[in-house]
Amino acid sequence: MQGKKQYNEKLFNSFQLSERVPKDNFYRLLREKLDLRFLYKATQDYYGSEGQQSIDAVVFFKLILVGYFENLNSDRKIIEHARMRMDILFFIGYDIDEELPWHSTLSRTRQLFGDNVFVSLFQQVLKLCIDKGMVQGRRQALDSAYIKANASMSSLVEKEVLDDAAAFSEELTINEDGKQKKTISYMKKKRVEQHHKWKQKQWGEQRKFSKALLEGDDKHKPQYYSNYTHYSTTDADTRISVKPGKLRQLTYTAQAVVDTAHHVITCMQADYSDKKDSQSLPAVIAQAKTNLEENGLQLEEVLADAGYSSGEALKYLEGENITGYIPNFGMYKPSREGEGFIYNKEKDQYECQRGNKAILPFKKIVKDMQGYAKKSYRSSLKDCKHCPLRKECIGKSNAKKIEDSIHKEYYDRMHQRMQTRKGKGMMRVRSSTVEPVLGTLINFTGMRRIWTRGIKNANKFMLCAAIAYNLKKYIRFISRKRESVCLQVEKQAILTGKNLFSTLFCLKAAQQI
Repeated sequence: MQGKKQYNEKLFNSFQLSERVPKDNFYRLLREKLDLRFLYKATQDYYGSEGQQSIDAVVFFKLILVGYFENLNSDRKIIEHARMRMDILFFIGYDIDEELPWHSTLSRTRQLFGDNVFVSLFQQVLKLCIDKGMVQGRRQALDSAYIKANASMSSLVEKEVLDDAAAFSEELTINEDGKQKKTISYMKKKRVEQHHKWKQKQWGEQRKFSKALLEGDDKHKPQYYSNYTHYSTTDADTRISVKPGKLRQLTYTAQAVVDTAHHVITCMQADYSDKKDSQSLPAVIAQAKTNLEENGLQLEEVLADAGYSSGEALKYLEGENITGYIPNFGMYKPSREGEGFIYNKEKDQYECQRGNKAILPFKKIVKDMQGYAKKSYRSSLKDCKHCPLRKECIGKSNAKKIEDSIHKEYYDRMHQRMQTRKGKGMMRVRSSTVEPVLGTLINFTGMRRIWTRGIKNANKFMLCAAIAYNLKKYIRFISRKRESVCLQVEKQAILTGKNLFSTLFCLKAAQQI
């Protein structure tokens, strides 16, 4: 007999969300394990003593986290989605007939709270992961990714530029007793003028393209925009970025530090997209180190790609007694022996091993067009004048010149470390640790696009995404704890070559499980 369901809506006399949400539901488990009552004290200074009551701080953060758990991309969708889910209503503490806050309340509250509130929540969740044994702290992997900003390329306008380089150079002088005292050398002034002329050329070409666009000339339509020439009127903190094979877009950079033990995020920061990763490394590592030390863990090793390689970054790591595993950038040369020159460290000079055996002593420190400081070594004119290898060595120049970074000793030590077996293995560990985490955040945790504006709000946005990711790991780690122990025993047995029973006995004796 064919069945047919008849629906007649009726009023329930007795209904409780707690009875309808399953015991193993993610939001029920999270509600039991996550205590956010400390947020009341952390946010009380942001409110006055009069007026209407605001949204509950705990409810606000729970709704924000729901957006990342469900991979939603707007505050409006968060409220709409929460209305239809009994487990989410139970998680945030609302009954089935209660009206949820207006979506704009989430936006205003996010702007109201300072960065310290979001950082404190991140550190609290990190502490939960550390207490469960999910974080070792000793080795951290570092990487970055572009995150699309809440601004379009059509919001770009041209920057105002100076008429000529002379006006720019006049700003670098100081009036003293009615006389102009030059504060820069002639050569430095010349480099400044050259750099300014290059920027003027870029701006001039962009103006020509923009004029053609306004006149409807599609042939001379602008091909690209630059951070030197344009900025966004919608969000002035965004920067233009591009990846090979993709269009230019306005983005922020997400800097993530991930523990290699169970892929828990130990630090997350937003930065400007036109900033080099190597420039961001000190601030990111300092914050990660602080987060770990508050829980009694010591950071010892950092794994990163070549984008984080710079003399200042390597010097910072050594100053903090942190061992880095970072491949040197492409311009680095470990030695000049292939060119026929050997470096004499005691005399700080290069010595030619061919031809007339010329000596290249240290002359001065110079800066290239990108601002990198280099040590310049140069031979004398008489040493190279009658050298039989002059044409193939220096061409039409009068003397041989070699330039090395002022931080070459740091690069050399890193190069030697990366040639070891452990150094090569650390690169595989890095790529299998932090890259999947960033991919998960972007594709499945709502961080593909930021719907706030400003670098501060972007930092809050990324911190909440990292909090949601760690909470997911935390809940799953609890439910699969016995399985992870078995895998640990099996892995240890494979590494040591012992059987499972003897390995289990040793691990118990060491109190690792």
